[in-house]
Amino acid sequence: MIVSSLWAGKRYAVLGLARSGVASVRALVAGGAAVVAWDSDAAKRAALSSQAPPLQGRGWGGAVTGAGLGETRPTPNPSPEGEGLLTFDDPEAFDLKGFDGLVVSPGVPLNRHPVAARARVANVPILGDIELFAQARPALPSHKVVGITGTNGKSTTTALIHHILQTAGIPSLMGGNIGLPILEQPPLPEGSVYVLELSSYQIDLTQTLDCDVAVLLNITPDHLDRYDGFDAYAASKARLFAMQSPEHAAIIGIGDTPSALIARSLSARGEHLTKIAPGVCMDQSRWPSLQGPHNAQNALAAIAVAQALGVSEAAIDAGLQSFTGLAHRMERVRVRDGVAYVNDSKATNPESTAPALAAFGRIHWILGGEAKSDDLDACAPQFGHVACAYTIGAAGPRFAAILAGKVPVEQCGDLATAVAAAARSAAPGDTVLLSPACASFDQFRDFEDRGTQFRTLVEALQ
Repeated sequence: MIVSSLWAGKRYAVLGLARSGVASVRALVAGGAAVVAWDSDAAKRAALSSQAPPLQGRGWGGAVTGAGLGETRPTPNPSPEGEGLLTFDDPEAFDLKGFDGLVVSPGVPLNRHPVAARARVANVPILGDIELFAQARPALPSHKVVGITGTNGKSTTTALIHHILQTAGIPSLMGGNIGLPILEQPPLPEGSVYVLELSSYQIDLTQTLDCDVAVLLNITPDHLDRYDGFDAYAASKARLFAMQSPEHAAIIGIGDTPSALIARSLSARGEHLTKIAPGVCMDQSRWPSLQGPHNAQNALAAIAVAQALGVSEAAIDAGLQSFTGLAHRMERVRVRDGVAYVNDSKATNPESTAPALAAFGRIHWILGGEAKSDDLDACAPQFGHVACAYTIGAAGPRFAAILAGKVPVEQCGDLATAVAAAARSAAPGDTVLLSPACASFDQFRDFEDRGTQFRTLVEALQ
C-alpha cells in the first residue's frame, strides 16, 4: 500500500466507497489521518468497517459509528501514536470547516453535487486518489510516472505501455482508471514506472501530479453533462500538462482541433514535445491485437513514451508483437464457420466506434444502448463496411432511423436477438462486431457486463 506521512494528524472526509474510495480510506488511515467516510450504500459502509488489521487504527474494525447510522456524530482525532481513526458520517450532514480535504470518487459530479459546493464554501480542497498518490510520491523509491488521457484509446495505450515496460524488464504497474486503485498497490522498487490511465474526472480531482511523461491521445465530445460545454471538457484534459514541469515529456495526438491547440500552446517545450499526426502509414501486420487506424495512433503514442523512458527498440518491437489486447476492446471472441466475432463493448460513443468499423472489411454491426450523442456522424465514413446493422437498447429506434437508407438495418431490441440475427446473416470472411457507440446502463450493469454477455452468447452459438 502507498501511504504518506504528510497525512498524519490531519482530517479528511471521503465520499464514495467503491474501489478508489476504499483505497483512499485505507491509505489515509494507515498514514495516520482521521477519516470520516460515507457511501449511501449501507453494505459498502459495513464492508469497510469490518476490515481487519494490519490497517486497523483506533476506531477501525469495531462498531460502525456515525450519525447516518443512528449514533452520535463523532469528532475524529488521530491518536498520538500515528494510528488513524475511521468513523462514518455523511459529509452533507456536518460542517466540513477545518478538514484538510474532501476525497471523492471520480463518479461524483463536481458541477452539481451539494457536497462539492459545501467544500468550496468551507475552503476545503476536493481531492481524488490520484492526488493522494501525487502527495505520497516524494517518499517512494526513485521512479517515473506516465499519465495517459484522451477521450478514446486510454486503456489500450496504458496497457500497451505497461506491457512494453514489462517486456523490457522494467518494473512497472498500471493504475488510475484501469486495474487496481493505485494506492492499494505495493510501492515499486527504484527505477520503476507507474503507468496511470487518467479520465478527465480524475484530472479534475488532482492538483500536483507532475508526470514525467504525459500523453493526450484525442479529444472528442463526451461527458458534457459534467462540464460547462465542450471547451471546459477540453480544458480539463489540458490540466495534465499544466501540472507538469516544462522539462518533462509531453506527447499529443493532433488529429483533432482541441488537441492540436493544446500542442500549440506547449510549443515552447521544443524537444520535450512530441506530436502524433493522424493518418501515419504503419505496418501493423505483426501486431495482431493492434489493428485499425485508432490502434496505429495508440501504438505510436506507446512507442513515443517508451522512447522517452529509454526503452530499447528491440524491446519496443517485442512488446508490440506480443501484446494481447484488453477485454472488451476489439477483443476477438471466436471464429465460427469463418465468421469472426469481436467484442468492442468499451466503445461507448460514436467516435470510439468509428475506428472499429474501419478495421474490418464486411461487418455485421451491433449497436445501441444509452446514447451519449444524437447522431452517428463520426461513423458515417465507414458505413461502406457495414453489411447490416442490428440495433439494441434505448437508442435502437433512433439509430435505426439514422441508418435507414444507408445500410440494411434490423431493430432487434436486445443483445441476444441481435447476436442470433447477425449469426444467421454473416458469411465466411465477415465480422460480427459489437461496438455499441453508447453507454450500457439501460440494459446492463456496465460495459464489461455487456461485453461478457456478448461473449457468452457467441460461445453458445451452435
